[in-house]
Amino acid sequence: MTGEAPSKAPYRADPQILTLAGEDGAPFYDPVEAAEFPKAILRYRNQRWAEKVGLGNLSETEWLVHFARFHPLPDNLEAPLALRYHGHQFRTYNPDIGDGRGFLFAQLRDDQGRLLDLGTKGSGQTPYSRFGDGRLTLKGGVREILATEMLEALGVYTSKTFSLIETGEALYRNDEPSPTRSAVLVRLSHSHVRFGVFQRLAYERNAEAASALIDYCVRQFDRDLDNLPTPEKTAHFFERVVRRTARLAAQWMAAGFVHGVLNTDNMNVTGESFDYGPWRFAPVADPAFTAAYFDETGLYSYARQPEAAAWNLSRLGGCLTSLADTDALNEGLAAFSPAYEDAMGDAIFRRLGLKRAGEDDMGLVAALFEWLAETRAPFEQVFFDWFCGSASQARAQKSPISTRYAEPSFARVKGLILAAEPERPERLSQAYFARREPTTMLIDEVEAIWAPIAESDDWSKLNAKIEDIRQMREAFGFDASTFRLPAA
Repeated sequence: MTGEAPSKAPYRADPQILTLAGEDGAPFYDPVEAAEFPKAILRYRNQRWAEKVGLGNLSETEWLVHFARFHPLPDNLEAPLALRYHGHQFRTYNPDIGDGRGFLFAQLRDDQGRLLDLGTKGSGQTPYSRFGDGRLTLKGGVREILATEMLEALGVYTSKTFSLIETGEALYRNDEPSPTRSAVLVRLSHSHVRFGVFQRLAYERNAEAASALIDYCVRQFDRDLDNLPTPEKTAHFFERVVRRTARLAAQWMAAGFVHGVLNTDNMNVTGESFDYGPWRFAPVADPAFTAAYFDETGLYSYARQPEAAAWNLSRLGGCLTSLADTDALNEGLAAFSPAYEDAMGDAIFRRLGLKRAGEDDMGLVAALFEWLAETRAPFEQVFFDWFCGSASQARAQKSPISTRYAEPSFARVKGLILAAEPERPERLSQAYFARREPTTMLIDEVEAIWAPIAESDDWSKLNAKIEDIRQMREAFGFDASTFRLPAA
């Protein structure tokens, strides 16, 4: 549970999703009921973001009523909604998926007036559960907390873990010792409109519904496009999704993060990272590093994530050809490569605490990644040591890997770093930078955090890690956790 002094905002319910469909929800969603759980034990409450959406004053009892029993929030959705979508899963089309163990619980405005969704994971079966039980393991919930907290701190635009409640059921899973403990998670994000929603509508040849969904997305996220004719609106909207997704892929790369399952149903129109299953942070810049044991071909390996994102965007663009000119959509898709390169420059310079100077910036990016891959230097340590460039030269000399920086192979990278102007070097006065080693989130650390929870219900390591990440987030002062609306 976070203990920061947050910015307060009033609660503003705004279930905009209801403007999309009739009473039965077709063709976008299905009203469903949450599972009834035998217990409700609060394990994590994101107070910082609760304050931002006007729910910070809920008592623990009220929190459990809404986020374990799923009684509706005031003036919000009367029933949870399981969203309908299809998707390419490891590039094989699957028309038999949808929200199978989650639903949209509520929509509300944050302290800046933006629409946010409260969605669930592990809340029970829906029409799309197939043969699944609709549940979430407690370990899976803990892993999602760690992923979202770490990514937000590192400047990645990600969903936020809002709540985790243990539910008292024993679950059987093939990928971990069973029976194992269960939980229900609530995540906060700016959109649950996945690429797969458009794929389903295209599969059903429902151009009218696809047009209505474009209108909905534009009203919420790109309202300056609202008055354009449908073909132009669709093409411009698609290009923005392309650019946002390119930005996200660059942020993953700069964080050394591997999502693990970049299927089309795991990407959304706001370019926001979400749905954390077999994620991992790479200990070194290994292009072939994978997160999922079942990714036998390395399709979603560290270095192939931008390619995966572009491929998914091409599938999304193909679903919009009934609404927009194909050439215009192809032009939008062609924006991915330059947008990704520019976003990589932004992301790497931000992670290094340096100001961008121009087109030559990519020379530093390329040289740094070449050196990281060749030397297999600890990924996070290098960015920590050289944060704010020349202002950290003395710090880097005291690093546990300082001898690597004295090697001839690092000379060009060092020269480029020292030539760049530090960005807000006053951040180095934070206590976080007095350490010799950075906060990391490697798989062994995740397992070490989970072990005492599983063995003795000891949550102290998790709470300490969350506090450690909070200090890192404050020290870096990144701002990638928000979706910025263009002017109307």
